[in-house]
Amino acid sequence: MQIHDLTPAAGSTHRRKRVGRGNGSGHGTTAGRGQNGQLSRSGGGKGAGFEGGQTPLAMRLPKLPGFRNINRVEYTAVNVARLDEKFNDGDTVNAESLAAAGIIKNVNVPVKVLGDGEISKKLTVAVEKISKSAQAKIEAAGGKVEFPC
Repeated sequence: MQIHDLTPAAGSTHRRKRVGRGNGSGHGTTAGRGQNGQLSRSGGGKGAGFEGGQTPLAMRLPKLPGFRNINRVEYTAVNVARLDEKFNDGDTVNAESLAAAGIIKNVNVPVKVLGDGEISKKLTVAVEKISKSAQAKIEAAGGKVEFPC
């Protein structure tokens, strides 16, 4: 047996019904659509998303208000009080050390240090962003902020 000897199993294939090709074919005039009505018309029938006259889902849902910036960068917020709890004098605070201390979960998400709470340890902070109040508190405690922040 070769590839050109292969044929489909008997009864597994059907001829295509060619409708609207004259009355002699048996499928002329109305082309199997019946006499009148919505489904006999060109473009007839209900559109996608039609729910039997019920208000469609796309119309029931609210539109989103305002503007959604696709370039927005979400920062993980960390307060200076958490740094004071988890780090020792002279430590360097960066994404890896924050993840190791269990303060943040994802190392790839940018971090911003905020100024809530007090800090008494000398820390070197090297993160993506830092608030002015947090920078002032870290420098007042004898630590330093490495830029770019």
